[in-house]
Amino acid sequence: MTIAVTGANGQLGRLVIERLKAKVPAGHIAALVRDPAKSADLDVTLRPFDYNKPETLADELVGVEKLLLISGSEIGQREAQHKAVIAAAKKAGVGQIVYTSLLHADTSPLSLAPEHLATEEALKASGIPYVILRNGWYTENYAMGIAPALEHGALIGAAGEGRISSATRADFADAAVAVLTSDGHEGKTYELSGDDSYSLADFAAELSKQAGKEIAYVNLPEADLAAAYAGAGIPEGFAAALASFDVGASEGALFDSGSQLATLIGRATTPYTAVIAESLK
Repeated sequence: MTIAVTGANGQLGRLVIERLKAKVPAGHIAALVRDPAKSADLDVTLRPFDYNKPETLADELVGVEKLLLISGSEIGQREAQHKAVIAAAKKAGVGQIVYTSLLHADTSPLSLAPEHLATEEALKASGIPYVILRNGWYTENYAMGIAPALEHGALIGAAGEGRISSATRADFADAAVAVLTSDGHEGKTYELSGDDSYSLADFAAELSKQAGKEIAYVNLPEADLAAAYAGAGIPEGFAAALASFDVGASEGALFDSGSQLATLIGRATTPYTAVIAESLK
């Protein structure tokens, strides 16, 4: 059986490949990457896979029993790209697609949701057996703000008192591997989130405690947060998107009280406090 992973050279994809190799012979794993020359260290079969060359995709999926479709990184392009992959998978005879979607994609206020939901609908219409992993937020998304928070004595955001049930990329990678290497998941949609939840004020308080330095949480209007991100060098369009995600968090978009992620991986998810500790090392 061959298990293939799209975006295998990305942060999540590399973790999935690493964990798959602990359970499946490397010769049964195919890393689908845009540039194989940059991915030799993955030490598995490499197949060129460029979303923007849809006519080439089916050939690279021949012989694949299970395909992990990690959602693409190009916001606004993903619906078309994902549909091209699904069409290619159907043509190639792929046995099952596991897709990394968005937490509560069918009700989420986040601007990311429509592309994910469209992909889910395309999967269901394809006739290919599927599993949908609705991934919550990565704790690393907030850990990236630790260094500037320490520098300026403040963590900025627009999430208000919204609670965030995040988990680490490693947690989500373990969930994907669990589904890819076991049976009984076909047709299921999993809402995946961390066991604990926190507000950004909680995050700042924990950072203060561990760093031994007072870090305030400063809640900004969405436009001001977007401007601050842009001022830090983030492209304006992406800065605006990031700010809108924080507002979504204030509306509950990043919260889930279920334990489906912990159940899938057979252990507790990684606490955000541990991520802060690791970031401070």
